[in-house]
Amino acid sequence: MASLDMKRTMKHLYAPSEKTVSVVTAGPLPYLMIDGEGDPNTSDQYVKAVQALYAVAYAIRFACKAAGDVFTVMPLEGLWTLGRDPDVAFTLTSDDKETFTWTLMILQPELVTDAIFVSAVATARKKKNPARLDEVCFEVYDEGEAVQIMHRGPYAAEGPTVATLHQHIEENGWSLAGIHHEIYLSDPRRVAPERMRTIIRQPFAR
Repeated sequence: MASLDMKRTMKHLYAPSEKTVSVVTAGPLPYLMIDGEGDPNTSDQYVKAVQALYAVAYAIRFACKAAGDVFTVMPLEGLWTLGRDPDVAFTLTSDDKETFTWTLMILQPELVTDAIFVSAVATARKKKNPARLDEVCFEVYDEGEAVQIMHRGPYAAEGPTVATLHQHIEENGWSLAGIHHEIYLSDPRRVAPERMRTIIRQPFAR
């Protein structure tokens, strides 16, 4: 039984260059989502949000596998703003972290329905019942046109990569439009900081 890996079938969104900025159109796509705020390095609600998201994501995977549809759980993604103001250019400094507001997400296959989601939440409640389970939602996110690039290295060193995207937008006469987006391809518990891969994406308007 073949397993669907959306990182492979959607390479234009999940395998960008480390050297060249690319322009993509993302969405509409279905995601598990949960909101929060604060420094992800110290926020207890961030940890609980991740736990709740993955509990539902794996419950969905197991249910679909039992029905004959096998797929790989996608990586964690995050939409990041400062004070929930998408019009403020997202820059990364040590002073920003306490004012972060975020939406964590995990992409779902198109075969996942509202009914499958509801059933998966019930399964997660029986098995692990994570603290923020009731805050997980299943929604479609339509990001539109965006520029993106692969960042290799620690999260704290993303600043120049973010600046590269903003500069590309400015040089083309476009404007920032939408929320700073990150896709975490590496597990920081298993991968050395200098080897971590993170997709940085910034929507824009022509």
